[in-house]
Parts: sequence; structure tokens; C-alpha cells
Amino acid sequence: MGKLIGYVGTKEINDMMEEDIKAMDVVNIAFGRIADGRAVWSHPECKEGIARIRRINPEQKILLSVGGWGAGGFSEAARTPEGRAQFAATAMSIVKEYGLDGIDIDWEYPCFTTAGIGACKADKENYTLFLKAIRETMEEEEKGRYMLTIAAGGDSYFVKNTQMDLVQEYLDYVQIMTYDLRGGFQTLTGHHTNLYSYQTDLFDASADKAVRAFHEAGVPREKIVIGAAFYCREWKGVEDVNHGLCQQAKTTGTITHHYGELAENYINKNGYVRYWDEEAKAPYLFNGSNFISYDDEESLSCKIAYLKEQKLSGIMFWAYDGEKTHTLVTHIRKELDQ
Repeated sequence: MGKLIGYVGTKEINDMMEEDIKAMDVVNIAFGRIADGRAVWSHPECKEGIARIRRINPEQKILLSVGGWGAGGFSEAARTPEGRAQFAATAMSIVKEYGLDGIDIDWEYPCFTTAGIGACKADKENYTLFLKAIRETMEEEEKGRYMLTIAAGGDSYFVKNTQMDLVQEYLDYVQIMTYDLRGGFQTLTGHHTNLYSYQTDLFDASADKAVRAFHEAGVPREKIVIGAAFYCREWKGVEDVNHGLCQQAKTTGTITHHYGELAENYINKNGYVRYWDEEAKAPYLFNGSNFISYDDEESLSCKIAYLKEQKLSGIMFWAYDGEKTHTLVTHIRKELDQ
């Protein structure tokens, strides 16, 4: 039975539905940050929500995710033994204060300045040392008690700029962000959270490609978690050819709607038609001009069948606030348990 892991924003921790709490194995609270080399997350208002989660599902693990898109400070903190030790110590202080089960590191991305954050080529080695320092600090505190995980970019660029064969030794599992596989940098429409690559697509990123890349880089299959998107990416000004798939658009693929909004106003509504790409195992919407890529129950079922076949660790989603229908979490849990 695979794990179900979800990213839940700080603002949503106190209001999670009981059914979802029971369905999930791990909650990643998003996000803590790095300030002056120290892990920072001060939200005493969340303590009651955390306690409520514990009462409803005592087996559930709760981690603080540090980082996220545009969150800097990692490269600088990881450059020296002193910096790594300071971050590890301050992260553990937060874990103990809030009674959490560990830390999830969402450094997007080592060696890249794309998100407007500091980076350098030495990040490749320092990333390993950074995670090693956190793991060692956890083990000094209480051996085997705390979890350490990462969120990793969903294509081969991430494994090229890290030492995943060494990194995985310090981690409970690796969450591959198999969403945003295209969009913000491309005007060519396509799937942003597809299971498989599309043969005639110029961009071949997919969950399957990412899993193979991480496994070949040294991550055991039983430590790999794939990702699901509870939001869409949308291209506008698309030529009405092939229902808009793999066509040039007048915009890049922008995050516009969460799944709840799609279900309410877009999926086979208001001129939008849902299409299914059997090759990519992914749905999309098109209204003759706008193209929308997203995950739904059918694509999630395909991902879960895949992770079972590949004997992966589980599936995680971004993010809880996008699932206003409160159907996807339940669907994933049901599929995992079958």
C-alpha cells in the first residue's frame, strides 16, 4: 500500500476535513523559510490544528516543508559546515517546539538561479552535505525518530545537478514534483503533469521519464514518490488544431485555476470540452482558443496503477487548498488501498 502525502498550507492546517486527515499518511506543512541561515516558521496558531490531526489520525506524520519556489537562502546556508549546522539545529528546534515528525526540504533548485535565488556550481556537492548535516542532527537528537524528505524537480536537470546516489542515503523518500513539467517557460501547449511522454511533443518530460532518471541516478524505487497536481496550467490564444494539443500559443502556460474551479466552471462547461490523451494518460480542456492541462480522477488512477507496478513509495499532491471538491484525496486513498 503506497503512501498518500499532501502539501497543506499553514493557513489550511487548522481547517482540514476529518475525512482527508484520515486518508493521508503524511502532511507537509508549506512553508518554512530560511532567514539569515536559520530555519524560520513561527505559527503558534497552528498548534491546535496539529493536535487535532494527531487526535483524528495518530499514525499520520506531520513534517515542516522548508523552501518552495522563490525561497532563497539554501545555497548560502549549505556552503560551510557552520552554515549547515546552524540550519539543522534551528530546523530541529522548530520540529521539537511543534511536536512534528521531521523536515521536508524543498530547495528549488540546486545550481539554478532561475527562481531568482542564490546558487553556485558547488551546490551539487553542498546539497549532499546539507542533507547529511540535517540527518546527523536528527539522529543525535533521537535515533530513528525523525523523518527527512525532499521535493525534487521533475526532470533530468535535477539529477544532473545533485548526487542522488549519495543524497538518498539520508532520506526517507524523494518526492518528485511531476507537475509544472511545462508551462511557465513554454508557449507550446501540452501536459504539465502527464504520466508518459507524448511521441510528437518537442518537450518529453513526464512522470515516467523522471522516475527512470532518478532510479538510474541511484534512488531506490521504494524511496520514490511521484506527484499529482490539484491545479491547472493554461495557454491562451491557441490555434484550433488537434484540439489545441502541442500547438503554439500567444502566452506561456500559466497557473490559473485549482481543480475545484475547473470542476465547477470548466470541465465540459462554458464551451470547454474535456479530452483524454491515451498516450500521455492525461486529460486536457480546450474551447477553441484556450488550452488547460490538469490532473483528474482518471489520470490519478493511472498514476497510482503505475506506482504500484513500479513498486514506488507513493504519491504526493500540491496542494490541499486547490481541492475544494474534496473528492481527489478520497479517490487517491481508495485507489491506493485496492
